[in-house]
Amino acid sequence: MSRHTPRPAPLAGLRVVEISAFVAAPLGGMTLAQLGAEVIRIDPIGGNIDHSRWPVTDDGKSIYWASLNKGKQSVTLNLNSIEGQAIATEIIASAGTLITNLPSRGWLSYQNLVQQRPDLVMLRLTGSHDGSPAVDYTVNAASGFPAITGSDMEPINHALPAWDIAAGLYIAMGVLGAELERRHSGEGQEINIALSDVMLATVGNLGYVAEIQVNGATRGPLGNGLYGAYGQSFTSSDGRDVMVVVISNRHWRSLGEATGLTDKLAMIGPMLDVDLGSEGGRYEAREAIDAVLRPWFAGHTAEEASKVLANAGVLQGIFQTFEELVTRDPRCSTANPLFTEIDQPGIGRVLAPRIPLSYLGSPLADAQPAPVLGESTHEVLTTVLGRSSDEIARLRTSGILAS
Repeated sequence: MSRHTPRPAPLAGLRVVEISAFVAAPLGGMTLAQLGAEVIRIDPIGGNIDHSRWPVTDDGKSIYWASLNKGKQSVTLNLNSIEGQAIATEIIASAGTLITNLPSRGWLSYQNLVQQRPDLVMLRLTGSHDGSPAVDYTVNAASGFPAITGSDMEPINHALPAWDIAAGLYIAMGVLGAELERRHSGEGQEINIALSDVMLATVGNLGYVAEIQVNGATRGPLGNGLYGAYGQSFTSSDGRDVMVVVISNRHWRSLGEATGLTDKLAMIGPMLDVDLGSEGGRYEAREAIDAVLRPWFAGHTAEEASKVLANAGVLQGIFQTFEELVTRDPRCSTANPLFTEIDQPGIGRVLAPRIPLSYLGSPLADAQPAPVLGESTHEVLTTVLGRSSDEIARLRTSGILAS
């Protein structure tokens, strides 16, 4: 087998400026950084609103901020001053690409910035398409998903900021699309994405909108049940819960063989007049299937059940806490090439994931620590803008840069 010389990271040579806060936009910027782009995050002196966001260390350092800004450069400026805004504008013009979730007005408007860089690619995240504010948990409240989460009719806002995460990945994809188009046309463009539209697009793409329009109703909460197919959680003899999912007929046969309950499960079909060879039939018979399977799980520990099912090819997983994931699960360790141990300033030595993509021709770098707030200011001003040490000293004395 011939050896190929590794190529540069996919986005090597791309420079992006990020002026943002919270989850979606920083995640978009970090995704580009992990693909090899040079990402310069610009914050006001002292940090943006998210710089101290929980979870934090005992001495108040934000684990959250460090986790979402890995591999970036950090510049801090007095963004309330005309000169600070001018320096930020100059950095943006040099890069040619900007991600932000700040309001489109004044110096940070597309109309102003494009005058400094005619082929500017600028992506702005808003709460709603009309510009009104929204955050993940308010968007999710309106999505319909809380009404089908849990096991009763009380809506439950899940803890995962799913819309922020989806928006962050859309942000990275949107920038890449515009960058590719600019390389062909030589022209930039303004891109807008609304968090609520990310939710609406997902609800539509998963069929929930059409379901209401066609069928006139949708389901209620199913607990850990799987709508339209068979899936359920079961409590083991040691009090832990195991999730089982059956998608194909092979999974269904394997479940019966693993538990030794093939014959009993087969009796359910004729008894309820359903076709257990179809996903819909198994969904209709879910309560009877649950009743047959529960005693088997109650007679095995979670680890025993998981091993037997996995060996038989059944889709399964033991419910675990974050603590159990980090301390017991071998996938969350350096045994998995996804993870690197890094020394994060102010935080300590921690596991850090790189982007979960594997490019065989363009190996990606291991995870890199997040910068200390403002640590790259001198470097960026000298290497990107060509400012002298005397000029930087003047800017510090005048309060444009942190002293």
